[in-house]
Amino acid sequence: MGFAEFLGNQRIVTALRGMLASERVPHAMLFAGPRGVGKYTLARMFAQAANCERLKDDFCGDCDPCRRISLLADPAPLVAQGLAERGESPDAATVERVPLILQTHPDAWAIVPDPIRVKSPVARPVLHVGQLRAVSRAAYFRPSGRRRVFILDGAETIRWDLANIFLKILEEPPESATLILLAPNPYLLLPTIRSRCLQFFFAPLETRQVEEILKERTELKAHERKLAAQLAEGSPGVAMGLDLEESARLRRNVFGVLERAIEARSYAELFDATSGLVKNQKESFENVLEVFYSLATDLLELSCGPTDCALRNPALRQDLVAMSKKVDVEWVAKAVEGLDELHGRLRRNINRQLGLDAVAISLASR
Repeated sequence: MGFAEFLGNQRIVTALRGMLASERVPHAMLFAGPRGVGKYTLARMFAQAANCERLKDDFCGDCDPCRRISLLADPAPLVAQGLAERGESPDAATVERVPLILQTHPDAWAIVPDPIRVKSPVARPVLHVGQLRAVSRAAYFRPSGRRRVFILDGAETIRWDLANIFLKILEEPPESATLILLAPNPYLLLPTIRSRCLQFFFAPLETRQVEEILKERTELKAHERKLAAQLAEGSPGVAMGLDLEESARLRRNVFGVLERAIEARSYAELFDATSGLVKNQKESFENVLEVFYSLATDLLELSCGPTDCALRNPALRQDLVAMSKKVDVEWVAKAVEGLDELHGRLRRNINRQLGLDAVAISLASR
């Protein structure tokens, strides 16, 4: 029990334990890195260690604070409970008046993007102003234990015009509270917020480490664990949530879009392929873009190096090798540039179908 259970990014674990041991804990930290690499898990562990009754720089897992804060490990049932208590179809005023707060101990809060409804959640949950105001007020309360810890998952979803609510608490921080912001990319946050946080960058885990986690926590067979670890690209959380059959289908469909763009035979076929991806109900559009990036990375490596290199999409190796002979580095760079532009415009609620069509057309016009 304790930080020893956490695999990967040991330099960050060591730094956090050093802060606790020296009692020099910052008022705000930013955990940045790919989804599924353990940012939320380590933040929850830090909250346990900051309030453990037996240990100073670790957590025992047996005392009352440790046991209660450990209930935050799986936020899904807590989210469902909070949404059910608020009602299935709340209006905007109710959403802000009754913010979604996950709290199993007075000194540990988890704030997650609000899906609004249980049965029909919104497509893009975000952190709402009611949640931010609740944290800003509660941070100044005296802790019942050693330290109050507020975990803000999905910090990149905060609207920039509302993010200034946080500036006061970051500029005049309470001595007994720590805010931990979680985001895939620190540059998705306002510079004024980012500059006031101690930043930690989480690296993807090694494939063998992901396989080890899957062996302990899932019933996957050896070959399935290996494939899931490769597809997850170093993210245990992603690997555990993978539907291997659906993932294979999605990657094949995304590859089909690139293939049609390269062949440039029929825009009608190309638009049919992009439409199928946008209307996919099982995968978010952000995940679809991640697969595009993954295939582009494989094409770049195959174009610049040996064809026997390790790929992120091993099941498509032969097809990718053949495709790499039809494109060059400039084409791959153009694809990545288009994907970057599309990803950046998602915050402005761009029409995803038109955006993806534009990227596909640009790749077909070589």
